Amino acid sequence: MNQDLLSGGSGSREAQEQRPGAAGAGNSTSSRTPQPQAEHMNRVLEEQEQGAQQQRREPGEEEEGGRERPREAEEEPWPSGGEPVDEGRRSEVNGAEKGAQWMWEQEQRLRHRRHREEEEENEEEENNNAGREGQVGLRSEEDNDRPEDEEDGEEEMDQDSDEFEHSGESGREEEEEEEEGEDEEEGEEGLHSPSLRTSVSDLNDNTDQSSERQHQSSPSVCKNKMKRKLDHGPEVRPFPSGKKPCPSPTGLPYPATPTTFRDIRAVNGQGQQRRRIPSIQPPTGLQEWLRTFQSWSGPEKLLALDELIDSCEPTQVKHMMQVIEPQFQRDFISLLPRELALHVLSFLEPKDLLQAAQTCRYWRILAEDNLLWREKCKEDGIDEPLHIKRRKVIKPGFTHSPWKSAYIRQHRIDTNWRRGDLKSPKVLKGHDDHVITCLQFCGNRIVSGSDDNTLKVWSAVTGKCLRTLVGHTGGVWSSQMRDNIIISGSTDRTLKVWNAETGECIHTLYGHTSTVRCMHLHEKRVVSGSRDATLRVWDIETGQCLHVLMGHVAAVRCVQYDGRRVVSGAYDFMVKVWDPETETCLHTLQGHTNRVYSLQFDGIHVVSGSLDTSIRVWDVETGNCIHTLTGHQSLTSGMELKDNILVSGNADSTVKIWDIKTGQCLQTLQGPHKHQSAVTCLQFNKNFVITSSDDGTVKLWDLRTGEFIRNLVTLESGGSGGVVWRIRASNTKLVCAVGSRNGTEETKLLVLDFDVDMK
Repeated sequence: MNQDLLSGGSGSREAQEQRPGAAGAGNSTSSRTPQPQAEHMNRVLEEQEQGAQQQRREPGEEEEGGRERPREAEEEPWPSGGEPVDEGRRSEVNGAEKGAQWMWEQEQRLRHRRHREEEEENEEEENNNAGREGQVGLRSEEDNDRPEDEEDGEEEMDQDSDEFEHSGESGREEEEEEEEGEDEEEGEEGLHSPSLRTSVSDLNDNTDQSSERQHQSSPSVCKNKMKRKLDHGPEVRPFPSGKKPCPSPTGLPYPATPTTFRDIRAVNGQGQQRRRIPSIQPPTGLQEWLRTFQSWSGPEKLLALDELIDSCEPTQVKHMMQVIEPQFQRDFISLLPRELALHVLSFLEPKDLLQAAQTCRYWRILAEDNLLWREKCKEDGIDEPLHIKRRKVIKPGFTHSPWKSAYIRQHRIDTNWRRGDLKSPKVLKGHDDHVITCLQFCGNRIVSGSDDNTLKVWSAVTGKCLRTLVGHTGGVWSSQMRDNIIISGSTDRTLKVWNAETGECIHTLYGHTSTVRCMHLHEKRVVSGSRDATLRVWDIETGQCLHVLMGHVAAVRCVQYDGRRVVSGAYDFMVKVWDPETETCLHTLQGHTNRVYSLQFDGIHVVSGSLDTSIRVWDVETGNCIHTLTGHQSLTSGMELKDNILVSGNADSTVKIWDIKTGQCLQTLQGPHKHQSAVTCLQFNKNFVITSSDDGTVKLWDLRTGEFIRNLVTLESGGSGGVVWRIRASNTKLVCAVGSRNGTEETKLLVLDFDVDMK
């Protein structure tokens, strides 16, 4: 009898495997022996995940399908920890003998008893054993125990995914639901058979009580439920407008979001704008080839495209790029709010901003923003906008930026300095064959002082001598100028204050007992240094001597004044820091071993150059020597300091660029184009260094790289007596005082103009 029952159960399983509809339902019963049953249950679980949609149906749906579910009076439901039985198992039991059912139930009870014993000993060991023995009920419990926050995390990741992926996933889900719907129909046919209703009435009872737990357990079921919530749940963002799934012409659902390149081009409004290949008949079999391509899966399509591209010629690949690339280009600047677009453009260099303005009209409007260019000008040291009267009529809604005009003008000026044509300079002749000892240049006014006892005021525009300042009885060796005021110091031991407009001598300042060798003007006060070893502070409006600073024991050669402190260098090898109001020496900076010839002072640092070949950097508050800059071989005759960058010129014919914060020499201006004699004067700005020399040349160098750019002036008498004594430069002009001591070069001023016409 038992043998017949076993053979009947085996025959039922073989019959079930032969019926694809029952297998599609995705469920089978346990085997009659432990090892084959474990393998069979694993296969059942895989089939169950493939047909997860069938398991979502509520118990009420089974009743609506017309299935009867009689109960046997004394049969107890499965224990809470037991294995639930789903409709698939009922489908397999269909057609089996009563004995086979009894054997299956006995085996299940043994399994549940073993499960309870193992759970009492070790929960972790129970889980492992349950996995090895194929206990589906335990797997369902583990899936039920998944933390809710994991599901929430998956839900959030789905919400944040790309719209194309979201739409594609929804389409795939609906296709899966269609397939699962077909499986449900096949399963229902089995469930409606009379043999099932007569043979498994008690089994239905137990299965109904455990079906809800099983629906919540499978991982695939959890994922499908989560996707349903994403698609239809009230707490989740809906499909974007115009991107809800709609039926395709073929009857299959697909998302309205563009899924093919043709759709993308249509959305971009370019569906009919491009004629692919002019007047060529489609090759035979093209449509069949396209249908074959469409029938492949995504990975298969990618593989085919790789092979196709490898088979193409370069011209064909270029054609593909011309078709594809424009569809993925986006003008993000035009899509941003104006404020954000301007913020993005503010990170561009001015030259890149000028190129961006050529992209399109809207970019041109943005790139003309006046505040944007004001910031660019401020970074470049340009202080004033440039208003230009334009002949062309400005289009409505478009205005030219005055700050942009100022920047473009400065750029052109810099280009003229670097490589513009060197026009013939204006020649300002005067002072006969005397030496020009001092030179000032402010605005369009040039003032030259000479050892012929006079000063001359020149127009930098016309090159004419406006007036000659006569009154000193000795050579003029120092001068300062601000606005219409000129101050001069002479070997006649006096200072004179002049009106540059009228040439009138306003004040003559008496007090020094020797040559006034140096001076420095700050606002209404001027500090003078003399060979009598003293310094005097004067009020240029009243002509009074306010303070006398005594302490040096040799001639004062250089002086600096910032309105608060006076710094002086002398032939006694000393540098002194003074408080002019109290006439006290705050610090005596000792360290040089020879005469101090040059000074620079920025309010924090004092920089002194000496005949001992060194340059020293001092702290004005403490009097400590911060750095000793070595590298020159002779007298440092001239220096200039701006923003912690020091440029020094030396009698050894070299020029060096230093960082006074670190004491490092950044550049040495030398090489095959270096000066051939002592450097007499220098000046620098943010881009260039201009140097003059006894060799009769004026050279232009790049401040950042130290590279030689070109010669701005080359005297024919250079090397045979011609000398460039002094230079002064503005943004657009260069003034050079040239001459000689042996008569080979006439004393004169050369004015070079690098300005541009912006009309």
